[in-house]
Order: sequence, then C-alpha cells, then structure tokens
Amino acid sequence: MTRQPRQLKPNYCYHITTRCNNREFRLTRFECREWLLYAIQKCREKYGFKLYGLCIMSNHVHYLLEPQQTEDLPKIMHWLNWYTAIGFNRMLNRSGHFWEKRYHSSGFPNTDKQRALNTQRYIHANPKAANMQQG
Repeated sequence: MTRQPRQLKPNYCYHITTRCNNREFRLTRFECREWLLYAIQKCREKYGFKLYGLCIMSNHVHYLLEPQQTEDLPKIMHWLNWYTAIGFNRMLNRSGHFWEKRYHSSGFPNTDKQRALNTQRYIHANPKAANMQQG
C-alpha cells in the first residue's frame, strides 16, 4: 500500500509530531534536549520557518511551525530528523533508525487564530497529560 502524499498548501501552519523509533524513551537526557534545540535553531537559519510552538517529550516531539515556502515542510523535517538522528546516535552510542518511519502533520490556514491557539494549548498541555509535570 502506497503512502498518500501530504496536502501542503500556501500560508498554512502545521502541527507536526515525530516519535522515537519503537516509541523508546530516548529524549530524557538534558543533553538530548539541548541538542534538539540547537538543531532546530540551525534548521530555522537554513529554511527560515516560523516556530510557534514546541514540546519535547521523552519519546516524541511536537512542533507548530509555518514554512516560508509551501514545499519546504518535507525538506525541513527531513533535514531536522536526519541531523538530530546523527547527533543522538553519537551521543547515545547507538546506531540505526532514531525516528519512526514518518512524521505526522496536520495543517490549517495561518489566519485561523482559534485553531492556532487550540493547537498551542494541546502541545503545551502534553506533559501534564502524560503525568510528567503538575499544573
């Protein structure tokens, strides 16, 4: 069965979730979180996207971003997942796939402020929902 192509549209924001391979808890170390933040900054410099929200969980990451160009989203995620996987594998003394097969994304017009706010709330409530933090 073939994968359906992503529905990319101009002037859209995207809520993206990417998981560690086998849903393993690989993002628990402080150094891993720092490396991810560094990689996101390098990726922003390279592709110029807007990052509205971010939540790093122990086995997945949520992003709310808006690419400059419609066709940039796959390039952004490919580069970011490739770059971080290399660093994480070195840091954790491991090899093989770091991220699961494909990231999940859902888009909405960048003018839909209510959807953006609801997505931000969802992203930032994730640690509480997973019992990782209080309040």
